Amino acid sequence: MIKKYTCQNGVRIIVEQIPTVRSAAIGVWVKTGSRNETKELNGISHFLEHMFFKGTTTRSAREIAESFDSIGGQVNAFTSKEYTCYYAKVLDNHASHALEVLSDMFFNSTFDSEELEKEKNVVYEEIKMYEDAPDDIVHDLLSQAVYEKHSLGFPILGTEETLSTFTSETLKQYVHDMYTPNKVVISIAGNVDETFIKEVESYFGSFERGQERSAIEKPHFHQNQLIRKKETEQAHLCLGFNGLKIGDEDMYNLTILNNILGGSMSSRLFQDVREERGLAYSVYSYHSSYQDSGIVTIYGGTGANQLDSLYETIQQTLATLKRDGITDKELNNSKEQLKGSLMLSLESTNSRMSRNGKNELMLGKHRSLDDIIVKIDEVTKERVFELANSIFTEHSLSLVSPLENWKN
Repeated sequence: MIKKYTCQNGVRIIVEQIPTVRSAAIGVWVKTGSRNETKELNGISHFLEHMFFKGTTTRSAREIAESFDSIGGQVNAFTSKEYTCYYAKVLDNHASHALEVLSDMFFNSTFDSEELEKEKNVVYEEIKMYEDAPDDIVHDLLSQAVYEKHSLGFPILGTEETLSTFTSETLKQYVHDMYTPNKVVISIAGNVDETFIKEVESYFGSFERGQERSAIEKPHFHQNQLIRKKETEQAHLCLGFNGLKIGDEDMYNLTILNNILGGSMSSRLFQDVREERGLAYSVYSYHSSYQDSGIVTIYGGTGANQLDSLYETIQQTLATLKRDGITDKELNNSKEQLKGSLMLSLESTNSRMSRNGKNELMLGKHRSLDDIIVKIDEVTKERVFELANSIFTEHSLSLVSPLENWKN
């Protein structure tokens, strides 16, 4: 049973009590990410995520780490294009301690200048590591191709140029402006009772910061090609198609469609590209949903001399899908696979915390397991066929390759 409580200042608290486990997962979700940045501040959401671990008015960075290591707990964070999450997983009897440390990080981080400069070097190395992974770069290139100058096309890590300009005051101002109560959700899952809500409220229920910003700008889908020459062993190719926003009524139809196209080892892309033609070790598709838009991405990596064959095979797979639709067997197998994945994910308190936190932050509502299964069962071959023909039309393309130029 999921309990929701809204504090006087607008912070939302979501608790899912699971008395059969001995752990608790706590997540502080903030509805701000690289999408909310200006070009000059690109990367600040991710850099803040790092700096929240670098010391508060009462704890050093080492003491923050030790406060979780000493109780056998885990603490981490991540930044996406539209939200940031700070989370911990601990034994249930340490839940109050974990909450106190997370709140200390959230409210009392000092953003010390010396620590800030050291952490910039850490993130510089993270950017370099990312640059050494062409199979990662190509996905960022696709976002840039699709969204052009819109902030959804910005890299989450930012750049060394933007990072170098950040100061303690820059970070404090961004927190004041963007980490506002209306954008914060505290999600807890595990062996805690409803009294834990009062503990959360005591830390997060009365703070005030900044003013709510105006509505975000909706992006447009663009047809572009972005090709980067890089001395790599493989050519890394992405095709991007206009997808669906979070909460779209067709989301379950698209989930089934994507799963059949490139979401598993029995998917069409895997079978056509890898098993039948041996063109790639890694080939798959996935869907990224945002508040007002989405991208369906197809990725494949192959030798540069096989790039034409890879592209043509992907196009043939899509053409067959759009012409013939899916089979009853594919539909039924995919439905059962999704149900199985859903059930297995619910065995983890961390997964439940994440699911509840993201649903509240981005949708403001929660579907029961029974409701989700009903929605999966309602997917039809006819609607999947219509969706395939509406989505797989115009596309953007990104490529990281040792070749200087490539014409498809």
